[in-house]
Amino acid sequence: MDTSVVVPVEAEGFIQSLETFPLKEVGSARWFRQHEYIEKLNMQAILNASAMHDEFVKEFLVSYGKIPVLVHEMILVEVWKHKVFPVLCQLQDFNPKNTFHLYMVIHHEATIINLLETIMFHKDSCEAADDSVLDLVDYCHRKLTLLASKATHDQHNPTGKAVVSTIEELQAQNAALEFEISLKAVSVLRYITDHAESISVISRMLCTHNMPCVLVQLIDCCPWSRFREGEIEKYINSRWQKIPVEDRLKITKLDGQVWISLFNLLLRQDCQRKYDFNNFNKNQLLKLRGFLTEVLIDQLPNLVELQRYLAHLAVTDPAPPKKELILEQVPEIWNHILRENSGKWKAIAKYQVKETFNPSESDLKLQAQRLAQTYNLDVMESLLPEKPKCGSCGKEAAKRCSRCQGEWYCHRECQVKHWPKHKKACQLITEATEKIQRDLQVNS
Repeated sequence: MDTSVVVPVEAEGFIQSLETFPLKEVGSARWFRQHEYIEKLNMQAILNASAMHDEFVKEFLVSYGKIPVLVHEMILVEVWKHKVFPVLCQLQDFNPKNTFHLYMVIHHEATIINLLETIMFHKDSCEAADDSVLDLVDYCHRKLTLLASKATHDQHNPTGKAVVSTIEELQAQNAALEFEISLKAVSVLRYITDHAESISVISRMLCTHNMPCVLVQLIDCCPWSRFREGEIEKYINSRWQKIPVEDRLKITKLDGQVWISLFNLLLRQDCQRKYDFNNFNKNQLLKLRGFLTEVLIDQLPNLVELQRYLAHLAVTDPAPPKKELILEQVPEIWNHILRENSGKWKAIAKYQVKETFNPSESDLKLQAQRLAQTYNLDVMESLLPEKPKCGSCGKEAAKRCSRCQGEWYCHRECQVKHWPKHKKACQLITEATEKIQRDLQVNS
């Protein structure tokens, strides 16, 4: 079974064509075509990294200098979500029958941060990001402060209200995605701390944003862990999972990323020279000592060095950083987009309602067909962190119900045994699928 999404020559063509868009064009046909390219590149990059194959998507993004384009496009959608989307939701004449197109725009930011999380693990990707690393640091800071404030903690329906309209449903989906995106930003920041050598980047993390204190806040409030109905749940592989008592002290990947970021920012010599260990910062950092248990250090042995460093910090007052006259670069993308579109948010929203988010039936069908090709079922299955489970016995399954494609089985015996229970659901799904196909044929 071939589970590749794009072959190298196709990926190279997609990457060469990547370009930055003005805010007004977000959601346009040309923008949507690029969204499909990035979606395919993201899936292929994950496949390559997980199978430890030749990471040609990363190589092409580096060699063609397109990582800054990805960062720009991600921040463009972030600005759109902050400035245009709320206006669009309030327009009285906007009540779309289908919000699929809008959802794909909202999802675009998640696709790009996912792709960046996959490729920024490598030092050459961080270097190829060039000045846009500063914009990426600012982006991560915005997302991490959002996480630390617990604004997205209950991500399924944060307001607690009943979702009634399509726009409210879209707003709820946006909030859920924001939580996912913020968690990806934790990993991206960790990779930047691994590879950052630029004085401007280090200064931005330590002096401008005081990232060590933000990370202490994250360890303290741990938004990817929660207590529900007497059970501890942790957010692992994009879903909340109940944690058995014996596994409650096991750290998640997210815990590890935060601790490694702190290790990098506090123990590197060039970072120690830059950071201001004033009373507030010092007291915040010393909170970490309570979290550095034997169980944690057994899982991340390098943290014993951080433990020693904090013990030393507790009894000393490090000298304040030297005042140095250095010309530092500043991030530009976010501010440039805001300046360019200041005062035009309502006009852009009205234009997009009329020109972009009011597709005809034929446009929607065409989009659905193209996205069906993008989200190939075999490929999607190979990207799943967990293999499908048998509907009868719960074991790992490799065979799917041939009629409805919705249920999985490990062996034919299980399928036969489960059929009396599955029969009704299978019939309903099959009939609904056939009806959609008939409607498409009649309308085409």
